[in-house]
Amino acid sequence: MSRFEIGDVVLSNHVIVGPMAGISNLGFRTMIKQFDPGLIVSEMISDKAIVYKNKKTIRMTVIDEIEHPMALQLFGHDIDSMVEAARFFDEQTDCDIIDVNMGCPVPKIVNNNSGSALMRSSEYAVELLTEIVRNVRKPVTVKVRAGWDAQHINVVDFVRKIQKSSISAVCVHPRTRTQYYSGKSDWDLIRQVKEIAEIPVIGNGDIKSVDDMIRMKQQTNCDRFMISRGCLGNPWLIQQLVHYEQTGEILQDPTAEERIDQCLLHARKLIDLKGEINGIKEMRGHACWYINGLPNNNKVKDRINVMNTYRDLKGIMDQYLEAIRTDDYSRFLGES
Repeated sequence: MSRFEIGDVVLSNHVIVGPMAGISNLGFRTMIKQFDPGLIVSEMISDKAIVYKNKKTIRMTVIDEIEHPMALQLFGHDIDSMVEAARFFDEQTDCDIIDVNMGCPVPKIVNNNSGSALMRSSEYAVELLTEIVRNVRKPVTVKVRAGWDAQHINVVDFVRKIQKSSISAVCVHPRTRTQYYSGKSDWDLIRQVKEIAEIPVIGNGDIKSVDDMIRMKQQTNCDRFMISRGCLGNPWLIQQLVHYEQTGEILQDPTAEERIDQCLLHARKLIDLKGEINGIKEMRGHACWYINGLPNNNKVKDRINVMNTYRDLKGIMDQYLEAIRTDDYSRFLGES
């Protein structure tokens, strides 16, 4: 297996777990690390909040020693505050890579000219990235989209320009800002970027299986693969992708018992990080993802969505697993 380097950071494999706002926190990341991704990227972190030393935001930069290699993702627009925040990442955190968000589509981000709004001004983006790279020692990477909308798909020209700022890699999510996460990502745009890029290109978007990774490689020739929403409730996808890369073999999907055990582990991680009340509230969505594809899960999801304690979650999952084992859902599903 060949080594892959981002700057001077060596990755053990081609699989990267991408940033997900409100999800890629310390609890999620340390849980996902057991599946051996080559790199993990944090949820996006505000430059202004770092500059103003917001305590909650500063806590978001804490990295567990098991996470390496690890990237912290930064978002913002103002050059001075972005450089100051990047220097904080560089000098006062244990991150290995600094990733700059130029792809987030949500209104509260783009309305401040951050995220994918930066793709509307390539000259400014180049200036911003040049100043960040100039002021830090750690490698700097960038995550971008296809463009603003269907009439302004500019990712190829955008990458051609921003790579001159000496960034170390670029990740392409080939949906436009107006698409958000709907529709199908246009992998041909990744291919076009790869053809002109002088830096490693990471393909992102719609990788939900080993077959998807194989097809993306064949279609785009990208250097590495980023998965994000595809691993929600299915972190085994990471392991399957890594194992296929290393052996050419496809691992079996997890059993119902493995899914539920992992769900409970994930819940304990979030409770340790955020306390039981907030951890369990956040876990409601994750728990529903973990049981996707399992039989008769709709009634289970109804109960998950009103749970308030770890004991509630464990009770629901224990009953559900017993129903799966015995193939008898009558008593379980009949309960209020």
